[in-house]
Amino acid sequence: MLRRLILFTTIAMLDIAPAGAAPPAVTPAASLRAAYDELQPKLRSNSYGRPLHLDSRESSSDLKGDMHAVIGHPIDMVGSSLNDSEVWCDILILHLNTKYCEAGNAGGRDMLAVNIGKKYDQPLGKTHRVQFDFRVMAATHDYFSVVLNAASGPYGTKNYRILFEAIPLDKGRTFIHLSYSYGFGMTARLAMQTYLGTIGSAKVGFTETGKDANGQPLYVGGVRGMIERNTMRYFLAIETYLESLAAPADARVEKRLRDWFAAIERYPRQLHEMEREDYLAMKRREIRRQQG
Repeated sequence: MLRRLILFTTIAMLDIAPAGAAPPAVTPAASLRAAYDELQPKLRSNSYGRPLHLDSRESSSDLKGDMHAVIGHPIDMVGSSLNDSEVWCDILILHLNTKYCEAGNAGGRDMLAVNIGKKYDQPLGKTHRVQFDFRVMAATHDYFSVVLNAASGPYGTKNYRILFEAIPLDKGRTFIHLSYSYGFGMTARLAMQTYLGTIGSAKVGFTETGKDANGQPLYVGGVRGMIERNTMRYFLAIETYLESLAAPADARVEKRLRDWFAAIERYPRQLHEMEREDYLAMKRREIRRQQG
């Protein structure tokens, strides 16, 4: 639907453009504004109880989750808070599967070395390291965008991409889009099938696919459910980080941990994995290791 909207807009520009003139380019900011306009009904009324929309896509070789949401922070604050690679380590470490994150620079490029593992304590030697290239693509009063790219990941996954972009709204609010995607080959497909056939068999995502006999919602499962869960986790980590900045500096880490866990527990059907004290203890240890 969004692609069709952008296509129709482009065609309309062609119709009124002078003969021989190149059509105006559709900028990323304009595309995000079009998405905001199109998603108005879904942002106003949904099962999340807040202006938020989550979607996912599965192809034969990749997965993608897209989160659109309105957050209560002005874009200048969002942009100035998220334009540094070290900040993204503070965000990513909140995720259950992130065991370590270190920001650095290689050949003049900002990088993030991220260790991905299980949802419990692990020595780093048992985890998988993913090298992300970090870039601020745009940082203005009208549009902010950062992207993290990694060529390869665990279990044969590849082409990891985390895109965050934002445009300003009225009343100090910001409309954001978070896209999380990666590709996979046969090795990764087999690993995902094994996971989804065993401990992940009962896990679901957020997209409603129908109702059961009692009128309760049914949710998408499989790999789409998996990408939706992680897209939501990353979105809540970004939002939690932004909200923690209002606290005193020495209280922010603990606030982020507690608030992120509280945020995911609003969706227990999809996101509950462990008890609060277990999560807090694990993450405190991992953050000490990251800082030390």
